[in-house]
Amino acid sequence: MPELLKLITPSAALDLILQSVLEIEVGTEKVATSKSLGRVARQSYHSKSTLPAFNKSSVDGFSVRAQDTFGASDSLPQYITVVGEVPMGKEPQLEISEGQSAIAYTGGMLAKNADSVIMVEYTNSVDTETIEVTKPVAKGENVVFAGEDIKPKDKIIVSGHTIRPQDIGALSALGINELQVSLRPKVAIISTGDELVPAESDPKLGQIRDLNSHTISALVNQAGGVPCQIGIFKDDYELQLSAAKQAIKDCDIIVFSAGSSVSNRDLTVKVFEALGEPGILAHGIAIKPGKPTILGLAKNKPLIGLPGNPVSALVVADLLLKPVIRSLMGDMNPSFRHEISALLTSDIPSRSGREDHVPVKLEQVKGVLSATPVFGKSNLIFTLVKSDGTVCVPTDIAGLYKGQTVTVRIY
Repeated sequence: MPELLKLITPSAALDLILQSVLEIEVGTEKVATSKSLGRVARQSYHSKSTLPAFNKSSVDGFSVRAQDTFGASDSLPQYITVVGEVPMGKEPQLEISEGQSAIAYTGGMLAKNADSVIMVEYTNSVDTETIEVTKPVAKGENVVFAGEDIKPKDKIIVSGHTIRPQDIGALSALGINELQVSLRPKVAIISTGDELVPAESDPKLGQIRDLNSHTISALVNQAGGVPCQIGIFKDDYELQLSAAKQAIKDCDIIVFSAGSSVSNRDLTVKVFEALGEPGILAHGIAIKPGKPTILGLAKNKPLIGLPGNPVSALVVADLLLKPVIRSLMGDMNPSFRHEISALLTSDIPSRSGREDHVPVKLEQVKGVLSATPVFGKSNLIFTLVKSDGTVCVPTDIAGLYKGQTVTVRIY
């Protein structure tokens, strides 16, 4: 008789697998900064430059001496002579004195001796050489000063930081055009089951297309890993073990899809135990969907056995596989997820003692973001297609209620 699952909480499962891979990291490589989006920096970077490198105008207008505008108003404007302009991309050749100004452009330098910029909206042209100023400016107003953004030796990026679009822009502005980043972990994906056929095939009655290989591959890519689809394997211990042994040599993470339950056809536990110590870390999580999940470790490689049902597989992969990938990359926040608050449009029943992850559809109605549950069984992939994220019902409550504000975990 198969042994019953010994359930642990989802948070305990996440802590367990992350602790087991804490000291495991993949190698590093240098990549062009322009190609580093989503990669994890593996060294810290400091500025060697001042940014901006010069005082510049933040508006279109006239660079002036602030004191020459004091007291200006619509009824009593100050009259100032325009002595020229400072072209964009050029050092100023003009030097202004009392009662003088020079045309300034957004992002351009100021005339020498200027200490502020009056916006063009607060000036009127009197003639080709004179403007009237209808509003005073303070010293430094509408000026971005040299070093205001960053100074030499300032820290820009720390090791473990995931590169974002704004980081690429900032690094490029400082002339840092290469980054040392983590390699992308290789994730072996092994699908099991006598009923599976390739997605490109026409299944016969009793057969189903293997969709988990493709959904999990997409999730691995999204997390920053490299998916390696090993193939589909029948419910044969020797075949599955042979595939796993080869995968553990070539890849950083081993993922089995299906075969994680406790029937005689579910071989994943036996295969994982044969791969090396310590073997199985946990078998069974108090979660719906995804209860029969397996976690293991062998030869310093994390092992994850996902349920065969597609919804279960994706929910668990998002909860556990993604953070493992990010951890191996050295991400300082491997469990980070994008979340948003919304009002629940209907009740979500649950059962105390397990954590339910329910797909929801988000909709903006009269300025209020609502979350509508998309109920369905764990083998119905379109419940996820029709939804935008999931709501978690904690283990210690028996459900969530219509009108309640909930946290939605965005896909």
